[in-house]
Amino acid sequence: MKELFDKTLAEVIKLHQSTKIVREFADFPDDFEWQELPRHQISGARLMAQDKSLETDTYQSLRDTFIALWQEANWRETYRDTNIGEDFLSRFACYEFFGHEGHFHTKKMRGFLLYSNANLYYPWHHHPAEELYFIIAGEASFATEGNEPKLLKPGDTVFHAGNQPHNMQTHDKGVLAYVLWRNEFNIAPVLTDRLN
Repeated sequence: MKELFDKTLAEVIKLHQSTKIVREFADFPDDFEWQELPRHQISGARLMAQDKSLETDTYQSLRDTFIALWQEANWRETYRDTNIGEDFLSRFACYEFFGHEGHFHTKKMRGFLLYSNANLYYPWHHHPAEELYFIIAGEASFATEGNEPKLLKPGDTVFHAGNQPHNMQTHDKGVLAYVLWRNEFNIAPVLTDRLN
């Protein structure tokens, strides 16, 4: 199992080395320690593995290595105890690849894989961490409070400041994104009630 994670880590390192905006977001951690985590599968992860709409030209290898981990990852259920609804919970998936709760432990930054199925709305939410989304495959519209949604495709990025409410909407395609957190990243996201 660790070989699959190591292969994906090599692809992630390539992305950081070759992509200026990702590289400049935060110094890539140099203190990784492997953490053996239990497999935790969710239905959204299975949908990701079967999703033919996750098209990409430049990032095929990164996409394929992340998807290959779908049965091995410790998938999160951040919104399980909220009123977000079963439809969202069954078609959304996220796990921490590296960070203090990740397969590769580090205290310097957090990196996640996020998947959202087609025609799914990720409601307004916020968190203290500053966040960078990098689209690996598929596409989605992203909005921040007070701004119109913007459609992002593979290679596009969006930055969210700390505690800046934001949302995401997929359309005819799902989306696969690499998500980075820096600064004050020990608090989980919460739904922004006043906007939902």
